[in-house]
Amino acid sequence: MPTLLLVLPISLFVVLGVWQIDRAEQKREQARILGQRAELPALELGNPIADPEVLRFRKLRARGTFEAEGQILIANRRQANRIGFHVITPLRIQGSDSRVLVNRGWIAAPGDGGPVAAPIPAGEVTMTGEAHLPAPPALALHGSPEAAKDWGRRWPYLTLELYTAATGIQVLPVVVLQDPDTVGGFLCLWPQESPKEGMHIGYAIQWFAFALIALVLWLRLSLVRGSDGR
Repeated sequence: MPTLLLVLPISLFVVLGVWQIDRAEQKREQARILGQRAELPALELGNPIADPEVLRFRKLRARGTFEAEGQILIANRRQANRIGFHVITPLRIQGSDSRVLVNRGWIAAPGDGGPVAAPIPAGEVTMTGEAHLPAPPALALHGSPEAAKDWGRRWPYLTLELYTAATGIQVLPVVVLQDPDTVGGFLCLWPQESPKEGMHIGYAIQWFAFALIALVLWLRLSLVRGSDGR
């Protein structure tokens, strides 16, 4: 019985260590892909997108017209010590019926809780930015399409599926994080992706160390039991 009680955690510690090594390799591969795609020229939007994953980390460019109809605000976005909104505006791409959502950046929330001024530039603009694939938070309450229709212009978070279901506007399966130096943007300070495997390597060493400690403990107990049996 004591042997079983030690073999089980040793096996678990080894499995967890191997899992962390695998996670480190995933981060290493992600960093490699990020570096490669950062060197590519901006991809011109307009054609249908079969696999949005191939756009992750890519620089995108589109020429078109921003549409006020369909603009929403993502609430509770923090910048420094202030609370505000991210402004999400559909851009109708020139020469097509395709639209892409553009995150035009952060604006502060009015102190009195009144309307938020987020005007759009008139006429055609050329917009560049980084591809972003939005996902719901880990704990998303009231996230059905029916609930989203009642959110009005202020949303707690964004997914493309909810946006299309709530607004009826078909959009490309990617959001563009607008570059700070392009027309019509607000405060565009986007966190930079920097996948690092070091944390996972540290966790792997920790789990393997636990396995080694458990093994040494098992060996010591075995020697003690062997001495008592003589």
